[in-house]
Amino acid sequence: MYNFEIALALEELADLLEFQGEDFFKIRAYRQAARTLARHPVPVVEVYRQKKLAGLPGVGKNIAAKVSELIEKGYMNKLEELRRQVPPGVREMMALPGVGPKRARLFYDHLGVQTLDDLYRAAQEKKLRRLPGIGSKTEFAIRQHIERLKETPSIHLLNLARLLAREMIAYLGELPGVQRVEITGGTRRWEETVSDLDLLVQTTDWETLAEALRSHPRVVEILEKDENRLQVQTLWGLPLEVLRAAEDNFWPLLVYSTGNKAHLQKLQDFFARRGWHLCEEGVKPLAGVAAEAIAPLPQWQDEEQVYRELGLQYIVPELRQGGEELVLAAAGVLPRLIETGDIKGDLHVHSDWSDGGASIEQLAERARQKGYEYLAITDHSQSLKVARGLSIEQLQEQYRQIDRLNAGFSDFTLLKGMEVDIKMAGELDYPDEILEQADVVVASVHSGFQQEMPAMTRRIMQAIENPHVDIIGHLTGRMLGQRPGYQLDVEKVLELAGKCGKILEINSSPERLDLSPPHVRRALEHGAKIAVNTDAHDLQRLEEIEYGVAVARRAGLTREQVVNTLPLADLRHILRR
Repeated sequence: MYNFEIALALEELADLLEFQGEDFFKIRAYRQAARTLARHPVPVVEVYRQKKLAGLPGVGKNIAAKVSELIEKGYMNKLEELRRQVPPGVREMMALPGVGPKRARLFYDHLGVQTLDDLYRAAQEKKLRRLPGIGSKTEFAIRQHIERLKETPSIHLLNLARLLAREMIAYLGELPGVQRVEITGGTRRWEETVSDLDLLVQTTDWETLAEALRSHPRVVEILEKDENRLQVQTLWGLPLEVLRAAEDNFWPLLVYSTGNKAHLQKLQDFFARRGWHLCEEGVKPLAGVAAEAIAPLPQWQDEEQVYRELGLQYIVPELRQGGEELVLAAAGVLPRLIETGDIKGDLHVHSDWSDGGASIEQLAERARQKGYEYLAITDHSQSLKVARGLSIEQLQEQYRQIDRLNAGFSDFTLLKGMEVDIKMAGELDYPDEILEQADVVVASVHSGFQQEMPAMTRRIMQAIENPHVDIIGHLTGRMLGQRPGYQLDVEKVLELAGKCGKILEINSSPERLDLSPPHVRRALEHGAKIAVNTDAHDLQRLEEIEYGVAVARRAGLTREQVVNTLPLADLRHILRR
């Protein structure tokens, strides 16, 4: 059982207790324990085996007993009891942005709302605004969220899909008859969200594989099975589809199942020039073409050969989007894209001085283990009380500690930074004389998300114009699957960022992945610079840099187009400028 699964169970327990009107301190304890366990660098199952659960911060005997029960039995009695007491539709409401347990209870008690459809009708009939604390804007936002939910198929974050993929590949790879297993589909293209997880397998024993999947602890049921396809529902809600490939067509099928529809449609033209057709069975002679016009089918050795036989440069999965990648590949001018190993430092990281889960020393050690040359400590600023934002005195004490730590390094540098709040009118949360003491200033919005577009646009543009701001963090404020971005004239903001020579962040958090690839490309066209940061709040999340690099790769970026691939001296030059 993964740490995040245990944390999700505790969070759900806290939500249901809050809906029931339980004691505030008990609810807070469960939420704090969930955060502790989610961020813990060691698997919680291992801590349980060592009988040290109750020794973790915020995990007392009662919570440790519930976590132990979850690990031992696979379920928690108290959670199952609450799930039976709270209608499923109410639980769906609680997960809706802008609702949560308290408002769900309000709607349930005063309007008898028990489902999303009930809530939508109440919003349409303007009944929500009559309730305490609910205005017309909140009512409209709730209606929009429900409409968006109905329009959008169920989506899942990329990191969940890749985590399950790694586990399933390791599991299936050990089965008798399995020669090869590969991730494919949107997960292989590193799409921001996916509707399912696709795997391609080469096996001589399809029946054994199906039975093994049926008994896997994360599989709920097999939904569909034929001679070459298995559809499975997993415990995480993420559907899994397993495709079977014959040995002589594995690599063409990997191409077929990886590219999006637009890429495959354009690719078919190149197959047709050889007298071939790419389909679910692999590469076949094109129907209606004379035998002498059909090129001999090769013995496929790898995926690169498939593109090479078509006269194309190899196209990495992240670029298979149906844009200009095939034109560039035909001309042999696809760039060498940035790789995770090119990153020399992270410019947006939080420590336990604010709301992070690791000390500055621990963060520095992990960064050095990753081979980084530098790391910027960018804790929250003073007005963000919920994140334990630093007062000016605390910030200056932190900078003195960073100086002391840097004195002990010969091959690594901690940069003095901050993530300063952009306040409602565009002013920053620290005065200029404090901002100028930092090596790196990241400016971000953390409140007032409902501002109208002109006000939000002015707010961020004012921060961009401040000469002490280096980076704008998570520009649009979106949370994938939870909330859309702010109402913001992004084009106007990107244009000003280019004029001011600012750095825009690709935030690597799988919940954000903000900027998106189209916005990254437009930012570069306007002359802005790009950094790939994690916004890590614990040691584990430093590893999420690969998700931000994937966004950069999907945008077609090279190493030279990302500032934190530079050596420290060159980076300092850009920051000073």
